[in-house]
Amino acid sequence: MELRRLTVCAAVVALSLGVAPWPVASAAVRRAPDRESAPGCFHPGRVLDLRNWKITLPVDDPRRPGAQPLEVEQPLLRRYALPPWFVANRSCDGVRFRNAVTGVHTPNSRYGRSELHEMADHGAGGISWSPVSGKHTMVIDQSIDHLPNDKPHVVAGQIHDSSDDVTVFRLEGRELYLTDGDDTHYKMITDDYVPGTRFQAKFEVAGGRISAYYNGVLQATLPATFEGAYFKAGAYTQANCSNSTPCDESNYGQVTIYRVTVTHS
Repeated sequence: MELRRLTVCAAVVALSLGVAPWPVASAAVRRAPDRESAPGCFHPGRVLDLRNWKITLPVDDPRRPGAQPLEVEQPLLRRYALPPWFVANRSCDGVRFRNAVTGVHTPNSRYGRSELHEMADHGAGGISWSPVSGKHTMVIDQSIDHLPNDKPHVVAGQIHDSSDDVTVFRLEGRELYLTDGDDTHYKMITDDYVPGTRFQAKFEVAGGRISAYYNGVLQATLPATFEGAYFKAGAYTQANCSNSTPCDESNYGQVTIYRVTVTHS
């Protein structure tokens, strides 16, 4: 754990200097390369278009007081990777998002995440859109690969408003659900999802309504009365050391994203 702490600290120093820290600034990573990723596409920005995203990672950011998750924004995100939490996969066609039950979490959550957060202006500013103005769409081509023990729950794609999640794709064991606010079991999409199966999740928001699709098939239409909305994509593991063992980095949730597109019109 001390080696990992030193490695993350080195990454943060590199970030403050405007340097993409992996693999350049980490001797630890060079000595112990991530065998699940390929050197030719180590940086996720080589696989996904990350121009209008930032990422929240489940490791401590020593620049911030207390335990706070690390956030990486553009332009550094374009050439950033943090194995094993955020790195291109070995086949160079997807990006792996991983979060262990030990992950550092935000003050408003009990769970850590390796998750993209929508931004605007090529990552230079935040975004806040309304469901009653224009049309807003996110499509994620992804697979949920691994679940934590005991509480095998992972969120993989969501709409968030100014204060809370609005609706998400949530896997619980083999059961994949669409949520509606605090109703985590609003609509069962399938009761036989096999981890590693690739699927397409789509949210389309217009005219005060959310339409949610799974592999191109409409699953539900929800009323949308929120404000300050943005999209999120990645692995938001719904387990921690209080409800899942072992309490170490071998116990994690993982999502691979092959493509994610967002449009506003």
